[in-house]
Amino acid sequence: MKGVKQLNTEQVDVAVAARGDDDGRLPRARASLVGVISVAAALAFGHLVAGVIDSNASPLLAVGKTAIDITPKPIQDWAKATFYTYDKLVLFIGMGLVLLGIAVAAGLVSRRSSTPGVIIAVVIGIVGIVAVMVRPDVGQLSVLAPVVSLVTGAGVFRLLHRRAYEIVDDADRRKFLKVSVGVVAGVGVAGVAGQLLANRVDVEGSRTAVGALAPTTPAPPVPTGVDFSPATPRFLTSNRDFYRIDTALTVPKLRAEDWALRIHGAVDKELTLRYEDIRQRPLIERTITLACVSNEVGGDLISTATFIGVPLRDILADAGVKPGADQLFSTSVDGFTCGTPVADVLDRGMLAIGMNGEPLPVEHGFPARMVVPGLYGYVSATKWVVDMNFNKFTDANAYWIDRGWSQKAPIKTQSRIDSPHSQDTVKGTRVTVAGIAWAQTRGIGKVEVRVDGGDWRPTQLATEVTVDTWRMWKADLDIRPGDHTVECRATDKTGYTQTQDRADPAPNGATGWDSRTFTVST
Repeated sequence: MKGVKQLNTEQVDVAVAARGDDDGRLPRARASLVGVISVAAALAFGHLVAGVIDSNASPLLAVGKTAIDITPKPIQDWAKATFYTYDKLVLFIGMGLVLLGIAVAAGLVSRRSSTPGVIIAVVIGIVGIVAVMVRPDVGQLSVLAPVVSLVTGAGVFRLLHRRAYEIVDDADRRKFLKVSVGVVAGVGVAGVAGQLLANRVDVEGSRTAVGALAPTTPAPPVPTGVDFSPATPRFLTSNRDFYRIDTALTVPKLRAEDWALRIHGAVDKELTLRYEDIRQRPLIERTITLACVSNEVGGDLISTATFIGVPLRDILADAGVKPGADQLFSTSVDGFTCGTPVADVLDRGMLAIGMNGEPLPVEHGFPARMVVPGLYGYVSATKWVVDMNFNKFTDANAYWIDRGWSQKAPIKTQSRIDSPHSQDTVKGTRVTVAGIAWAQTRGIGKVEVRVDGGDWRPTQLATEVTVDTWRMWKADLDIRPGDHTVECRATDKTGYTQTQDRADPAPNGATGWDSRTFTVST
């Protein structure tokens, strides 16, 4: 027949040998390569289409975000405790390894026929389609990205499998290699193009265009003597060093000129505000310490910055919050939701557009975010906020509430030792023990330390800036040579002394005294 290669007995034997096994199956390495290239092609071309439509529709990102959303709380808590701020990186690495394993397996089960591998490609594609369809932060057209990913993965697998199975001689082997190299090159081009398209939103250009933010009511100047550097952190945390905890796998790219905030629900008048509407209002500046509920005792998920923005009560006065609404249910552009007590929002909530004298950094919520002093971030600090719905706590559960965390989460009175570090060796018997303490909205009244379970001793407190910021402390102690353990405890201005009882961060913040074990040498 025309177009069909006729093989004599000797060529058949060569073909069988080329395929690897006596029964004509593909060699394992070649079959695995077919699977790996096919999965790479599916991801790359899906990413390319997502770059055109919506970067959040990229199958890998959509599956990753959905995986985070549906992961049981015990596993999420374990991941946070184990990988800390690297949990997203670990997730990406884990997904990559899983996909690599699936790709190799798809090739190995298809050594005789391409059908099993094509079925696996279709199943993976359907998972991607479902993941995109259930995402709250993408439109209906975004489903095209995983559809293209499915078609590409199945098509490339069939093509490469057929080429691999037709290898009879060196010429066929070269054809297979050329096709494989061509597909790999296409994967590279598609992946790079998709990333360039995803990055085409010039967020940094938008930040630059915002220009200087001049508050009508600036924060009081930070006085001297607010920290004991280098024994403690600097009082103000730089934007670069400010801790970052959120559910976003990739930082949302939202320009100020595209941003809008919808205020609705239990209000007298629904509002939609643009960035310029906020910018033109009288701006205030406040110095505030933010803390993450995931912070372990002695942890570093706490930072202080000066935020610029508008009091939420001024904005909400235009909307008119109806009596009975006790929850501000806010939503980020990436679909994250947060429930904040209305009383706290009206008392001290802020819609921030600036941080430490410049527009909000992209990773910290540009164009706008919520800041409510005294509450852990997961119930108060929505970044990239685009929606505020006033309702009741019984009406809707926010993201972390559905995962077992407490509905209301005031920041607890806590303290931390920053110097000396655990396992340090301190020269000389005069030892400076120093750290920070915080009790937002209440203020720190005193901090005490004790060595080896002895009597509590007072410490020197740094100058207080506001009750909404951390406060540094230190004590110069005479300690004999040897191994020692120092503990600290804080008392806030209401008279409450932090408890010794140790508790994990879940469900509403860690408790316990921080301690450090060190050695004094002469």
